[in-house]
Amino acid sequence: MSEPPTFAVPPTFLGLANRDPGAAICLTGIPLDIGTTNRPGARFGPMAIRQASRMLVDGHHPLHRTDPLRLPLADIGDFAIALGDLPKSLAAIEEQASRFDHLIALGGEHAITLPLLRALAKKRGPVALVHFDSHVDAWPENFGQSCAHGTVFFHAIEEGLVEPRRMVQIGIRAPVAPDIYDWISGRGVAIVSAQDVHETGPAETARRIREVVGEAPVYLTFDIDALDPAFAPGTGTPEIGGLASWQAQAIIRRLLGLNFVGMDVVEVAPAYDVAEITALAAATMAWEYLCLLADA
Repeated sequence: MSEPPTFAVPPTFLGLANRDPGAAICLTGIPLDIGTTNRPGARFGPMAIRQASRMLVDGHHPLHRTDPLRLPLADIGDFAIALGDLPKSLAAIEEQASRFDHLIALGGEHAITLPLLRALAKKRGPVALVHFDSHVDAWPENFGQSCAHGTVFFHAIEEGLVEPRRMVQIGIRAPVAPDIYDWISGRGVAIVSAQDVHETGPAETARRIREVVGEAPVYLTFDIDALDPAFAPGTGTPEIGGLASWQAQAIIRRLLGLNFVGMDVVEVAPAYDVAEITALAAATMAWEYLCLLADA
């Protein structure tokens, strides 16, 4: 029997039939959005990303010539959360994440990255970080709440979950308080603005990432609002002037050989997108990451 057409592929990520939580690489959804500060709806991100990923199953990567479906990969479904309770949800995410060696998470809001890094740091110590975003996400609190999607990397640095001098943020362009920018840059974090990417190009951006990260174990977190709203309208805090989807792809494709230990793609809110553009972009970024692993 021939393979089904893309629209009939099962709605797991890449149509994966393997649901074994003992797989070497596991993919999960984390449908959390109660720590968002603007538009809600990222709880529907994992489902939308999985649906859109069916466009990526009918061939090999055009550059790496690899097929991530050959990896020991499983879609284990969604993590449980504590409905309406952000601290309990973050604790539950950390506990569940601790069971896996290499995890790829589909968000959900960016707050999910903090418990994922907590679980990872308990196994590996502080890791290097490649962070695509339009925001630095380094506020001590958001509107009186100490843990929300804009506070992730303040806590990650303060808790020693990441090595700030091995951390690089790409696509930054949103309004930011000077003291927040000074705080994170003062910790040694490299900040590559969206304008920097536009002016110097993906090759130079990838070179800078490699320079910062070196050979350290590295975690990749991709906030879909790193992309311009023209390429990713379905997100909670869109900012104009962002990366084109091809630029983000071109950067990631040049990161072959880095010592990746986990990844997430977050902040997809499909209700604000009428054509699945954002979910497809997010699915493709996760697919690009998997192709790096397969090629390695």
